[in-house]
Amino acid sequence: MRARALTRTFGRGSKTLAALGPLDLDIAAGEFVCVVGPSGCGKSTLLRIAAGLLRPGAGELELRASADRPVAMIFQDYGIYDWKTVQANVRFGLDIARVPRKEADERARAWLTRLGLADFAAAYPAALSGGMRQRVAIARALAVEPEILLMDEPFAALDAQLRTILQDELLELTQTTCTTTLFITHSLEEALVLGDRVLVMSARPGRIIAERRPPFARPRTGDVRDAPEFTALKAELWELLRGEVAGRAALDAVGTGAPGTKGAPRG
Repeated sequence: MRARALTRTFGRGSKTLAALGPLDLDIAAGEFVCVVGPSGCGKSTLLRIAAGLLRPGAGELELRASADRPVAMIFQDYGIYDWKTVQANVRFGLDIARVPRKEADERARAWLTRLGLADFAAAYPAALSGGMRQRVAIARALAVEPEILLMDEPFAALDAQLRTILQDELLELTQTTCTTTLFITHSLEEALVLGDRVLVMSARPGRIIAERRPPFARPRTGDVRDAPEFTALKAELWELLRGEVAGRAALDAVGTGAPGTKGAPRG
């Protein structure tokens, strides 16, 4: 994956909002890259451009892949269909790709087994917990064997304990499949556990302002959370982010005429 001078704006005229960029990005095949940054900095916008759901305002984003449908995306809100069974949800991408039904069912069942959902194949999403629904979403994405996996804060709505469990499960899965992954998160811990690289974005319009490589060899487990290097790097990244969050808040206060900003220029 390669981006050059990528930008995106929303609105028109005096109401134009610069959301992203200019941004340059390179992700190697098989690399797991995590992106962190303040709320509203354009992280999800970047992911949606990569998925083809948004067009860039300027610049380019190139996906280097050989398959006709190389990308799968996992959303924060699961994105699974309430009226389909768990197995039908996992099989959905395979049905779109016109994979023969017998093969599609076999692949769906294999992924359900791998993610501990085999006993729920005939159930509907309403009967599942949040963590199980996210497992269904992960199984559906990986069943199509994507070359590139895009994940938009997939564990953000889960409680801390379940989030840790799914982080560890995803770590094991992606190390096995070696799928190129772009993972958006607000959690520094999550980024450091999962990522080959962690990219820090500035406040809006988002740009890459820092890059760190967690010093943990692969194959890796969640035990890295206990390493002194983990704690030190997490603190370093938080200092970077705290500066961006504070700077954005100050600019927003000026722009809205918050108390203490009377007479200050807007924008």
